[in-house]
Amino acid sequence: MSEELHTIPALEEAKRNPLLLGLFLPLQSGAWSPSLASRDTRPDFDYNARCTLMAEEMGFDLVFGLAQWMGKGGYGGEMKFREDANDPLLITAGLAAITKRIMLVSTVHILYGWHPLHLAKFGATIDQMSNGRWGLNMVTGYKKSEVEMFGLGQIEHDQRYVMAEEFVSLMRRLWSDPDEVTFDGQFWKTKNAFVSPKPVNGRCLLVNASSSKAGMDYAIRNSDLIFITSPAGADLDAAVEALPDHNRKIKDLARAAGRDIKTVINPHVICRETETEARAQYDRILAQQDSVAADNFYATFMGGDQSSWKSASRDQWVIGGNVHIVGTPEQVVDGFRRLKEAGCDGVQVNFYDYINDLQFFGDRVIPLMKQAGLRV
Repeated sequence: MSEELHTIPALEEAKRNPLLLGLFLPLQSGAWSPSLASRDTRPDFDYNARCTLMAEEMGFDLVFGLAQWMGKGGYGGEMKFREDANDPLLITAGLAAITKRIMLVSTVHILYGWHPLHLAKFGATIDQMSNGRWGLNMVTGYKKSEVEMFGLGQIEHDQRYVMAEEFVSLMRRLWSDPDEVTFDGQFWKTKNAFVSPKPVNGRCLLVNASSSKAGMDYAIRNSDLIFITSPAGADLDAAVEALPDHNRKIKDLARAAGRDIKTVINPHVICRETETEARAQYDRILAQQDSVAADNFYATFMGGDQSSWKSASRDQWVIGGNVHIVGTPEQVVDGFRRLKEAGCDGVQVNFYDYINDLQFFGDRVIPLMKQAGLRV
């Protein structure tokens, strides 16, 4: 059986829902928002494990977090935004032992000194630990400061995806081939390499987030899920105007390649019983921003050669997330409905005060999502 014929039962089960539901984990201090407004969000394992177990109980389909390599002080400011940055591969391994159903995705910068054999072995191990629920969010990296931490030189944007193609192709062979693999590639070589045990389902879930042509071409060929960003910034009205064409292009390319790929977008959800309360929280986050951290955070993404995220304004970066959905439970569900109608197959939500916001989301929003036909 070819690798392409292998299915991932956890993903197929998730696809029964009209709208996939994921949770972005707060693995970095300050999570998504360089703000000093009051919250309890923390990056430690115990806190993220609580979030994950709550999400699993609520029926979420997947969780994952960012990978960051930060210098002392992170993005700076009084809060030292994201100075503490836990590793998602190791966090995910810990979560595999305490969860039963939810998919666990690790973000890895595959060009920061990895060999495909390392990740093939580590990924297969976590996949075994989780009984087939592990996935890889492959990123190539673009920050000069990160590349220099590993003693590497900057790689041209499109070339990074040429390298990623070879990396992932070899990794997939190591997951699927019953015999030893010898490979003499342009970027990686191996002799008589072997991985056993294999992933539970013959392969692992593959995820990518890219907006450039080179990145999208790679994702179409290799990914099960593509995390997309709004071409029009974080305003919901603007996003749902721009997203239909963006989603249509991706899915047309996928169909032409014989692939069934789902797109997932990242809303920052601020939900309260009244719209006034929700808007007040939005304003509070913005008003109490750490200006130094916010300036540095915004400048980092505006200055890179990546295509994703660049349409958001500085204030939208302070709130965090790719699309902002602010309001009552009914308004949040309506926002999700609009994203679905714009062609998004799923939402990967993040919050400001994670445990409290997630609990409210589970109590008040998910039942309405079911009533609206977005969840089964």
